[in-house]
Amino acid sequence: MRFLTATLFAAALWADSTAGIQWTPPAGWKSVDKPMRAATYMTPAAPGDSEGAECAVFFFGSGQGGSVEANIQRWAAQFELGTKPTPKKQTINGFAVTTMDMSGTFLAGGMMGPKTKKPGFKMLGAIVEAPEGTVFFKFTGPQKTVDATAAGFQAILKSLKKK
Repeated sequence: MRFLTATLFAAALWADSTAGIQWTPPAGWKSVDKPMRAATYMTPAAPGDSEGAECAVFFFGSGQGGSVEANIQRWAAQFELGTKPTPKKQTINGFAVTTMDMSGTFLAGGMMGPKTKKPGFKMLGAIVEAPEGTVFFKFTGPQKTVDATAAGFQAILKSLKKK
């Protein structure tokens, strides 16, 4: 029992939060600071891939960031798609969550700058309707690496709870 209590306490220490929700990043995912993000996590590359994957979490403020549909369209426009995204609406721990999965050539780079084409990339996305506004989880990287670490992305979503 003492071990379980210590484990639960340690998990609470590593939970991240924004917009009235919190989640726990998977062990082995490195947290890095990036401007304009609620959180960013990096995963190691799968064998054979030249880079790892990145999970970016955004919260732009209550009523900000656009609609679920507008964000799905924006994310899809960041790919020369090999697969057409099919959004899936679900409820996770009482939160409305829209998820999507797409792959193809990722057009990496900021909204205003030049784009770098990265073929063979994949994105898992989740749009969470949180108590204080919409939170966006965007997990991108080489397809093999994203597939190898997808369980961690799902674990983040399963760990969602009110703060």
